[in-house]
Amino acid sequence: SQSTDSKTEKAKTRKGFRVDARVISDATIGLSDGLTVPFALTAGLSALGNTKVVIFGGFAELIAGAISMGLGGYLGAKSEASSYRAQREEAEQLVASNPQTVLQDITEVFQPYNVPQQTLHDLVTHLSGSPNLVDFVMKFHHCEEEPASSRAFTSAITIAVAYFLGGLLPLIPYFCIKDQEVYLGLYISIGVMVVALFCFGYVKEGAVIGFGGGKNVRMCCFSGVQMVVVGSLAAGAAMGLVRLFNRDEHGAGVGCVNN
Repeated sequence: SQSTDSKTEKAKTRKGFRVDARVISDATIGLSDGLTVPFALTAGLSALGNTKVVIFGGFAELIAGAISMGLGGYLGAKSEASSYRAQREEAEQLVASNPQTVLQDITEVFQPYNVPQQTLHDLVTHLSGSPNLVDFVMKFHHCEEEPASSRAFTSAITIAVAYFLGGLLPLIPYFCIKDQEVYLGLYISIGVMVVALFCFGYVKEGAVIGFGGGKNVRMCCFSGVQMVVVGSLAAGAAMGLVRLFNRDEHGAGVGCVNN
């Protein structure tokens, strides 16, 4: 018994040093959008030729985007918790009203593992009288675990902060240049974002498949290049549209003056 408790404590201790996979997922969502959308916006605004417009417009988008992304993460986590509670209530009602169906569900859980019939019968019999029957059904039959009470708040903060930090990178060069040197800031911003997007894509892929081995390194590099291409296309499209609209506006203005 002491040995089992000791192993459990060690497992909890080891688990305490790990970053929650959901936190990593939320950070990835925030960073992937933050490294792409604000960069595309600042690149587009730079076509107007005014550094202050880029900075103010970029910050406005950063704040609004971070709030929007955070709220999306919060509402998504709240919906997940509500779905779990509804599913659990349904399982509790089924256990109370039709226990034979629940026992059949338990049997189906073990069938793919070729558990001996007698062992399976003993397991089902034991679980049928266990106070943890609903927990077992939720975890192994419905494959759902109860979300942490702080899940919604953590998700909102993680996504919002990751988005803001990722989107802040393309703005930094514009703070270091003069008002009329907007294109210099753009070129520096492009260089910074190419490196940032590649590193993000590389690390994101490596965190899933590992960083060791030639094949994994190639896949990580490919993921990094993909991120650079996506970010570049978004920035190029934004900049082209701003230039197009700006040209049309000047053309319309000239026509009015001539009339």
